[in-house]
Amino acid sequence: MLVEREEHLGRLHRVQEAALAGRGRTALVEGPSATGKTELLHAFADRAEAAGFQLLHAICSRPERTRAHAVVNQLLRYAGPPAHAPGAHHDAPPAPRSADDLWAALLERFADGPVLIAVDDVQHADEPSLRMLLHLSHRLRSARMAMVFTDNTDVPPVNLQLRAELLRQAGLTRLKVGPLGETGVTAFLTPRLGPQSARRLTPYFAATTGGNPLLLAALVDDWEDSDGDEAVGPSYCLALLSCLHRADGAALALARAMAVLGPDADADIVATLAEAPVEPAVRAMTAAGLLLPDGGFRHPAVRQAVLDDLAPRELSVLHRRAARLLYDAAAPAGQVARHLLTAGRADEPWAVRVLLEAADHDLLADRPGAAAVCLELAQRSSGDLAERAEILARLAHTEFQSEPAAAARSLPQLVTADRAGRLRFPESALLIRQLLWHGRSEEAAEALGRLRTAAAARGEVSGEESDLEQWLSFAHPALARPARVPVPGPRRPGGHTVVALRSEPWLERAAALAGELARDRRVAVERAEQVLWDLRLSRSAYWSEEAALLALLTLVHGDRTDSAAEWCERLVTDAAERATPTWQAVFQAVRAEIAVRQGDLAAAVERGTCALELLPAKSWGVAIGLPLSSLVVATTRMGRYDDALRHLSQAVPPAMYESWYGLAFLQARGIHHLATHHHRAALGDFLSCGELQRQWGVQALGPLPWRAGAAEACIRLGNTDRAKQLVHEQLSRPGASGGRTRGIALRLYAATCAPGRGLQLLTEALELVESAGDRFEQARVLGDMSRLYNTVGEQRRARMLFRQSLHVANACGAQPLARELLEGCADGGADRQGPPAQQDGPVRELTGSEVRVASLAVMGYTNREIAAKLYVTPSTVEQHLTRVYRKLKIQRRQDLPSFLWPNASKAG
Repeated sequence: MLVEREEHLGRLHRVQEAALAGRGRTALVEGPSATGKTELLHAFADRAEAAGFQLLHAICSRPERTRAHAVVNQLLRYAGPPAHAPGAHHDAPPAPRSADDLWAALLERFADGPVLIAVDDVQHADEPSLRMLLHLSHRLRSARMAMVFTDNTDVPPVNLQLRAELLRQAGLTRLKVGPLGETGVTAFLTPRLGPQSARRLTPYFAATTGGNPLLLAALVDDWEDSDGDEAVGPSYCLALLSCLHRADGAALALARAMAVLGPDADADIVATLAEAPVEPAVRAMTAAGLLLPDGGFRHPAVRQAVLDDLAPRELSVLHRRAARLLYDAAAPAGQVARHLLTAGRADEPWAVRVLLEAADHDLLADRPGAAAVCLELAQRSSGDLAERAEILARLAHTEFQSEPAAAARSLPQLVTADRAGRLRFPESALLIRQLLWHGRSEEAAEALGRLRTAAAARGEVSGEESDLEQWLSFAHPALARPARVPVPGPRRPGGHTVVALRSEPWLERAAALAGELARDRRVAVERAEQVLWDLRLSRSAYWSEEAALLALLTLVHGDRTDSAAEWCERLVTDAAERATPTWQAVFQAVRAEIAVRQGDLAAAVERGTCALELLPAKSWGVAIGLPLSSLVVATTRMGRYDDALRHLSQAVPPAMYESWYGLAFLQARGIHHLATHHHRAALGDFLSCGELQRQWGVQALGPLPWRAGAAEACIRLGNTDRAKQLVHEQLSRPGASGGRTRGIALRLYAATCAPGRGLQLLTEALELVESAGDRFEQARVLGDMSRLYNTVGEQRRARMLFRQSLHVANACGAQPLARELLEGCADGGADRQGPPAQQDGPVRELTGSEVRVASLAVMGYTNREIAAKLYVTPSTVEQHLTRVYRKLKIQRRQDLPSFLWPNASKAG
């Protein structure tokens, strides 16, 4: 379809008229590839034939450049036998030896009519044929003959002298053809897309094709096949590749170099890779509409099409050369590594170093997948066995943060390298940590044995090795060095111990927190807060996540659940932003444990389920005890026993019971057995926790207060003497002077005492669990107090405490506890209609804000929760309560009258 070619056809028509009048002329149609030169030639030839011209047509091609007289032979074959021998045999005529011979042959065949000689792609014509045609053109002045050539300006001519001679001819009609403008694009699109769509789509089509007619036609095909979606498709890409292959070889080489190097490549590097001058090729490709004015591809799909056009071996060679050029030009490691990765080889001496540097940058930018690919190629390409082992350890750690199950594939090789002595301490420590995570305790013990043997041979234990032992004492006590074996430290020649320098500072912090957790020291809370303030999760800081986990657990064990929850939310967000699903899941599991301790059972189930969704069960290893224990406790306390049983039935590694995670799981199972009235099974689980801690040499409280659970089981079994003994042991342990654990123990102790003594114990227990923020335990203590007050005949206070406990139990979602409270109180809601008239007097003395605060306090809300509901500060709540106590002539919260309960709805 000819668009914007009327002027060209008009000038060619004048050449035709002159030839008919006996004044032969020569015309040259020149322009870039695929701009419609051939279509224009065909259109003119059709008009000439209709006017009575005899047509001789030849198409030149690159392969026939070296075949002498190839073009002339085409013309003579096209001409056929002489006019006076119609029945002559159609053998190929002999090639003329001169222009005179060619002239004679043509006159013999076309003595009676005008002749049009049309030669397409004359830039590929062989030299003998081109000489004859040029000499022939000099004889056209008195002949009824016209000659029209098309010339692709993208391709340099075979003989510049002959082309110059053609251009110097007198009377030469020179026609220049180029891409279409926007008006031409609209005219081109209108027949196929309609006038409205053509006008609307013209800017897009013009920008994508540069007005190149071949690309336009192909893009319209893709547009129609795509139902109006993304237009660029296979037809467009094939058309563009066709243009590149038809153009000069420099254009194709340039396009391939540009595609390999990418859009931001330096022009000098592109020219070196293409092994061709850039500027002429860029000008030619831009003129043809193949490139943007700034020299870039017009669509991203073009780059991929050019790459796909290369054979795999050619593409690999180009990428390796590109990597070398970029490395020599001091390009960033990431750019160089990209080409090494695409080539699939890193044979150069510098290549492994570049890949490692690129991996570091990817890790800092939170691109673990890209870093892993760099590390894999570096590990395969390194010729040094120790270096390969170190790289493999880094790769395993990188994969562990995203998918522990994938990282486990590297463990056999790392174990082999460790046995051969190729791992340094940091890599050995990471190997031990991952082996323990996956429950491969025997291999971990073997690796630990090698470290200890090496330390004994040196006569000293480094600070890092001591830190590792300390971490093991909490996380995996079964493998830790026994407490009775002293850990030697490095010494000066004079015998004084020196401070060892640590290359793993986060391992040191994790070790310190692990030691505090194993001893349950409250001072560890301040250390944990400082660790979290200093923490920044990093893929290159191998132990930072472990330090974060232990810091959170320290806050939880130190009854700082509110602070732990805030830090946990930050860490979950940070891990998600850094694309570390493993630690995101672990922190979600810790958040579930915090929710259990706060009595927010629904949140605990939500967070625990989220943790298991983030990380498949096979990837959790022994740490699966962390989310499962929270889910078991939460679902049990909510009365969802089938769900709890399903979590208990989850397959877990046997090695889990050799770690802290196993203790948490055993305690959770014991809680479930208590709730489902399997008291002896519960006692067995709690006692198993204690036996494991004794075997591990944990002398203090240890990670879990198992004695409290065992005491409760003994009470259910009627063995109050054994329960008292266990509670006394619990209360006498170091670090048991306060907090949630003491509150739980006091509640159990109260169950074995007379009512008067029991109420004293429960009063202290209530203050402890309230300060710890454990609303579930708060509900249990309130319920026990209600029963004891009912026993001693104080029914009014009993009913008030019953209502508080029921409210808190319902707020927690603890339906079994709520049913238990209702069953234990025959008149649980008898006076809910309102206060007696004689009790209304003191209330009138309270202000509205004091009534609101006091009503919420009766319901069992803490000062912090009341402040949040009423949008005031906790200190304001405390001041209001002080005034309420004075006006009502009471001493404490537990003495607030129950007739304030009806005001609770207004307060809320």
